[in-house]
Amino acid sequence: MFLLNTTADYRLALDPRDEKTLDASAAVEVERHLASRRDHGVTPLVALSGLASEIGVAAIHVKDEGHRLGLGSFKALGGAYAVIRLVLEQAEQRLGRVVDMAELHSPDIRAVAQAMTVACATDGNHGRSVAQGAQLVGARAAIFVHSGVSDERVAAIARLGAEMIRVQGTYDDSVREAARVAEANGWIIVSDTSWPGYERIPGLVMQGYTALVREALRQMPEPPTHVFIQSGVGGIAAALAGHLAIALGESRPLFTVVDPARAACLFETARAGRPVTIAHGEPTVMAMLECYEPSLVAWRVLSRAADAFMTVDEADATDVMKRLAHPVSGDPAVVAGESGGVGLAGAMKAVADPAVRAALSIDGRSRIFVVNTEGATDPGKYQEIVGLSPAAVVAKNREGALT
Repeated sequence: MFLLNTTADYRLALDPRDEKTLDASAAVEVERHLASRRDHGVTPLVALSGLASEIGVAAIHVKDEGHRLGLGSFKALGGAYAVIRLVLEQAEQRLGRVVDMAELHSPDIRAVAQAMTVACATDGNHGRSVAQGAQLVGARAAIFVHSGVSDERVAAIARLGAEMIRVQGTYDDSVREAARVAEANGWIIVSDTSWPGYERIPGLVMQGYTALVREALRQMPEPPTHVFIQSGVGGIAAALAGHLAIALGESRPLFTVVDPARAACLFETARAGRPVTIAHGEPTVMAMLECYEPSLVAWRVLSRAADAFMTVDEADATDVMKRLAHPVSGDPAVVAGESGGVGLAGAMKAVADPAVRAALSIDGRSRIFVVNTEGATDPGKYQEIVGLSPAAVVAKNREGALT
């Protein structure tokens, strides 16, 4: 399914709150935090020239977040950054003075952090980021996971020292339970989705994602003409669409939000012209995107800055995983998890459909940008789908580079 953005807010300026969250000065603060992290490195931008030639566009660039901060997902940028910002703010209140990012590991700040508990619901990746942020500063983390989250993903979060709390039901059920328990215990919810009265912290999470697009714009020889970004509740799509709109203005690329067909809350919200909650159906293999209600903050940005919305099917997601692991001649292999390659799957589906291709003005001069939002965060599931282990794909890539 595909539709152009016809909402009343389309192409309006961003809400001043969102502009402040996603502008260049905010992104500089994120990069300043990242520069202080021992495990930080700019993630690769991979050119798929062979695939671009095959589908008839000028370029395809993939920002590979499977390498981000040791967590294997773009979410490493958001939750941890929000936790650190909240600790610094709490320290300023307790100490009665301005606290700089450089003081984060001082005894005074650590004493403040040790008295704090942060909590969130997660499909896997956001929880790892929140837990990592808490571990960095010495805070406690309580992570709520629904029944569909694999044991392997739960164990990966627990290894970061977080208390794991299982919740029966869906991701949205775990969000509600996390909010209820946190309020009862005086914990701070660090969610990547927002609801009425709860917007600022999800905004900080989105702010963390601006580092990704800032890096990519510096890495690309030219800015993209088209962007396809996958969506769960909408956080990464909104962060990228909003920052690109601010940074590039009228020259910004055409931006398409890509949903799983089985969990298309942003697509249905765009169709309705207002936030809607969709019915739970059959689970999707795109587990990190299985969300049934959009983030209100994300929708406020996307209603203005996204140009189109589309869905992809289960086979689209698994086929692109295999395609990236076994690329066309000359292209490097990319390890993409079940949700990682969904933006590229959307781009390929759009290019293959003459009506969609025309609606988005895609031609031989188009430069497409997508994000591999996760590597093999569940290695067993990855091998089951692709037929190779993540290590085997990496080794094959290394061998190809040497020949």
